[in-house]
Amino acid sequence: MGRLSPFFVSADGTQALMDTQALAQRFTDVLADLGLSCLGVEFSPSQGQSTLRIYLDVEGREVTLDDCEAASRELSAMLDVEDPIPGHYLLEVSSPGMDRPLFTAEQFGRVTGQEVKVLLKAPIEGRRRLKGKVLAVEGERISLEAEGKTFDFDHDAVETARIVPDWAALGYQPQPKPGKKPAGKKAAK
Repeated sequence: MGRLSPFFVSADGTQALMDTQALAQRFTDVLADLGLSCLGVEFSPSQGQSTLRIYLDVEGREVTLDDCEAASRELSAMLDVEDPIPGHYLLEVSSPGMDRPLFTAEQFGRVTGQEVKVLLKAPIEGRRRLKGKVLAVEGERISLEAEGKTFDFDHDAVETARIVPDWAALGYQPQPKPGKKPAGKKAAK
């Protein structure tokens, strides 16, 4: 395969954008022999040191530390050879965690009925932050119920999104801080 070029520069040279979906697909190709795929990519530019964060996915089980180590070695070698990202950056390879990020409309479709947090690029009905249940996904169109209202938007309108874990269903109950009384219980007189 030829050299990957995930950056687009505007005609006047003032803006550079990264095609993270193209990078994620290239990373998935590299990870296939390990039985892994790339769930998504985040690039955080910084004056000091930028960070390239790659989230792994695997079918039928959880991502392990060994998976992250093996993927890091493979991806680091590929990035050294193809050099698709200019400048210095820190490579982080991670499992998506319980509050897994959602990078594509297809990933939203897989969590229909679950609660998510979404940050939109521009406000819809005066709101950029939504927390609610994914109702449906049709193509790139996402329907989300938040606070009794339905919000419909294209995936392109999403800046970031994450699953909101149902900690109680997972068997984790929030514990009161030391010295604090549990919420909802009043002291006996």
